[in-house]
Amino acid sequence: MTIQAPFHADHVGSLLRPERLKKARRDYKEGKIELAELKRIETEEVTRIVDKQIEIGLDVVTDGEFRRDWWHIDFLENLNGFEGYVPKHGYFFEGVETEPYDVRNIGKISFNPDHPFIKDFKVFNQIVDGRAVAKQTIPSPNQLFHVDIINNDIYPDYESYAKDIIQAYRDAIQAFYEAGVRYLQIDDVYLAVLTSPDIDFDRGPYKRDYLIELAVRVINSVLEGKPEDLKVTTHICRGNYQSTYAFQGSYQLIAPTVFAKEKVDGFFLEYDDDRSGNFEPLSHIPHGGAKVVLGLVTSKQADLEDPALIKKRIEEAAKYVPLEQLCLSPQCGFASTHHGNLITEEDQWNKLKHVVELAKEVWGD
Repeated sequence: MTIQAPFHADHVGSLLRPERLKKARRDYKEGKIELAELKRIETEEVTRIVDKQIEIGLDVVTDGEFRRDWWHIDFLENLNGFEGYVPKHGYFFEGVETEPYDVRNIGKISFNPDHPFIKDFKVFNQIVDGRAVAKQTIPSPNQLFHVDIINNDIYPDYESYAKDIIQAYRDAIQAFYEAGVRYLQIDDVYLAVLTSPDIDFDRGPYKRDYLIELAVRVINSVLEGKPEDLKVTTHICRGNYQSTYAFQGSYQLIAPTVFAKEKVDGFFLEYDDDRSGNFEPLSHIPHGGAKVVLGLVTSKQADLEDPALIKKRIEEAAKYVPLEQLCLSPQCGFASTHHGNLITEEDQWNKLKHVVELAKEVWGD
């Protein structure tokens, strides 16, 4: 049976890591416990938060990204042709520099058939056991086009680089599908970079318009020939690190290309504050096409949004996209990295329950 993802009440995926899990990961890295013990604790904590997601009424659940430290690097460094490393600086967010860790290209790129995410999903799916839809989240292939990652001695230009990235992701999607994934979310901070007016692309080797076109071409090429019953969405994120952000700007610069042409089943879009602009760029979403998951509920602060205000904003968005094509979620996850946002776990569950209750009031399901 084909699922109708994304859901009217959905969420981006990452959840606050409990202290028990953080300690176990530290102990493993320091050689105090074996890998089997770490996996046991991870599985117990994943089981707990799967049960909690179902308890508060979500029809879609994730593993909280509990088996990784970063929303993106753990996946990328386990592809053939990449390695994780510690650079001189982290990323610069509003008022804070992130912990320095990144990924770089060291060889020819391909999918690793022993990628740990495949086995991890199988365990997660067994925990869910059909009680909800199990969503898998992975970083977008576009994340690999940040200029510091490519190795020009191996790939002289973006076109040759893109070719191998596309094939690696096609193989990844097939492996996830065979493992049981039917709802896959591709997280894409790179698209937020491309839509930020504060970032100057004129000085680099590739101009903004080319990079936007390339980003859509990469995603569409990755999804070409995917199984019909696999739903794929993308989340465009402006950065989420300890309740701070990295970019700002409306979706207008990318909307005519990305919203109109990217062949996904849904767009998760941040709309929790003024940094994201207005809803007018949604006019580029084809009616009857991709669903739009409005990130109107923030994951960065604890206060619950005024229900009347959320409903009013959904009505405003419905001027550009039919109401039945809209959904609701937090604007991002609660812990894109192991550090987590500056809220409590109770705050997190209250936020997600708020999304569920608002969605029932608006769409009646």
